[in-house]
Amino acid sequence: MKTSILNTTTSKGIKQTKRTKKLGNIILTIVLSLGSLVMIIPFLWMVITSFDWAARLSIPFPPRFWPEDPSIRTYQLAFTNIPMFKYMINSLIVSGGVIIISLVSALLSGYAISKLKFRGSSIVLVLALSTMMIPFEMTMIPQYLLFGQLKLLDTYWAFFLPALNFAFGTFLAKAFIDQLPGSLREAAIIDGANEVIVFLKVYLPLCIPILATMVILQFLAVWNDLLWPLLALKTPDKFTIQLGLAMFSYNKDLPLPSVIMAATTVSLLPVIVLYLFLQRYIVESIALSGIKQ
Repeated sequence: MKTSILNTTTSKGIKQTKRTKKLGNIILTIVLSLGSLVMIIPFLWMVITSFDWAARLSIPFPPRFWPEDPSIRTYQLAFTNIPMFKYMINSLIVSGGVIIISLVSALLSGYAISKLKFRGSSIVLVLALSTMMIPFEMTMIPQYLLFGQLKLLDTYWAFFLPALNFAFGTFLAKAFIDQLPGSLREAAIIDGANEVIVFLKVYLPLCIPILATMVILQFLAVWNDLLWPLLALKTPDKFTIQLGLAMFSYNKDLPLPSVIMAATTVSLLPVIVLYLFLQRYIVESIALSGIKQ
């Protein structure tokens, strides 16, 4: 009898747990769906407006979610009036240089702090992370004056040199390499490898997932940056895509909203493509390496 009552109680408890878990999943799904809509709707509205020739004089309000006069003339005008390819190539040059420099700096410093265990390594990490607490608005004027004295304004070196300090990347690399077994380094050193070979041949291939993550973060930050390019660049031929679009929007007497939307949509395509590509690559890298983050 007691066994039967116990089994019944256990069965009810399991059912109640399943119902609670199912209800929690439903609520979570609803909340995430609403959050997704909040993020997706403005993007969809921008894309739809970019194809709406009727929106060439003013942006419709309330927003339309279907073009009143569908047309690709807005994109033709965007490429005719704005040197889109030139601006995008400039942004790719800046983004590529910043990514390469910052990733090399972050990986080397993260590996040194994680595996070499030199004296004061924790202090170095704290000092690096402390720079993240200083807003860019507080350092941009001293930085501007410094690069002005060095005659590096209106050059891409004004973007490349600050990339040497990628504190957040150092923290990510250090945290990721901490998970990798130190026995790999010890075995390689016993076999006669030096630290450079250990890093390049042993640990670097295992760091592909965190490399892809840092590439996405840096590319998004540099590609979408407007404030520092506005201060550092003066020659229109060197403008990045965001600065070029901003100059077009404010310098024209009557900028066409639909054309601006078309140009903005085109400027976002590299970001979307890179993110989708590296998102899959991260999953594949984790599966191949057998490392659990």
